[in-house]
Amino acid sequence: MPSRKEIQWSQLKVGALVVAGAAILIFLIFLMSGSSGGLFSKKIILRTYFVSASGLTRGAPVTIEDVTVGNITKIRLVPSHNPTPVEVTMRIGGDAIGMLHTDSVTSIAQAGVLGNNYVNITSEHATGPQPKNNAELPSSTVTSIQQVVDTSQDALQQATTLMKKANGLMDSLNSSQGTAGKLLHDPELYNHLTQLSANLETITKNINQGNGTLGKLIKDGTLYAKLNATVDQLHNITDGLNEGKGTAGKLLKDDSLYNNLNSAAANTNKLIAGINNGEGGLGKLAKDPHFAAQLDGAVTNLNNLLSGINAGKGTIGQLAVNRAVYDHLDATLAESQQLVKAIHDNPKKYFVIRLKLF
Repeated sequence: MPSRKEIQWSQLKVGALVVAGAAILIFLIFLMSGSSGGLFSKKIILRTYFVSASGLTRGAPVTIEDVTVGNITKIRLVPSHNPTPVEVTMRIGGDAIGMLHTDSVTSIAQAGVLGNNYVNITSEHATGPQPKNNAELPSSTVTSIQQVVDTSQDALQQATTLMKKANGLMDSLNSSQGTAGKLLHDPELYNHLTQLSANLETITKNINQGNGTLGKLIKDGTLYAKLNATVDQLHNITDGLNEGKGTAGKLLKDDSLYNNLNSAAANTNKLIAGINNGEGGLGKLAKDPHFAAQLDGAVTNLNNLLSGINAGKGTIGQLAVNRAVYDHLDATLAESQQLVKAIHDNPKKYFVIRLKLF
């Protein structure tokens, strides 16, 4: 049977072992809580919202400017918080709390190409006050590796489609199909282009030598002199106009013309007003129905008279349509002229005065 002293020694060893285990446990707890500032440091809970979790897990680190200051304690969906329904709850402790502001921005980052995702908080442009416990921080969307891969996949597919179209185009060119293919393979086109180049060279050579109209325009100095003289004449004309010389100058500078035109316009307006009021012959013609009826009757009678003349009625009608009447009248006029001439030549023959004495 063990002695009292041995029992006390055994109890002492057990107590020492328990104390050592507790110390180790406390040390491990300190190590595990080092990311949040230690076991007894001040801690706050913050929330932020994202469109998707993008690979975040509970316990993932939270960093400020890529320095670990806490971890994620909860991730859940809040359907009413659209368009960012993923709520991420973070616990942050230590001196890092003093670096936070209500307008500090959260984003989902990735540790390297194959590393885990975590939440990074930046206060680069933040100026707000320090957030309180359970406050919400705004979030921003950062392009993830998966999004980059998806975008690259779309770009590769588009590039593949473009390469297929380019191959089809090259096949068409090589097979002499289409306009471009004929441009590459038809020797006649080369001959035409060569001939065109030769013609252009001849034309430019003639122009440089002063041949033809274009050549004279470029090389002949008389054209410049004529143009210069024309410009001088135009200057003289415009100067004369500005000085009020000539008819055009008076039209521009003489106020009396404006007054005359204004007076003429006033008289015209007065005349038109009188016509509209039925004054004068034109006014009666425009407004008086009785006058219009009389004028219509006169025109009708004149029309009937002209119709009768055209039909050969009356003396004037016979003169207009009957050739015999014209011939008789012409003969009568001719004989009358002969009689007048004969009387003029020998008046004694026709005018004899006889005196008888009783």
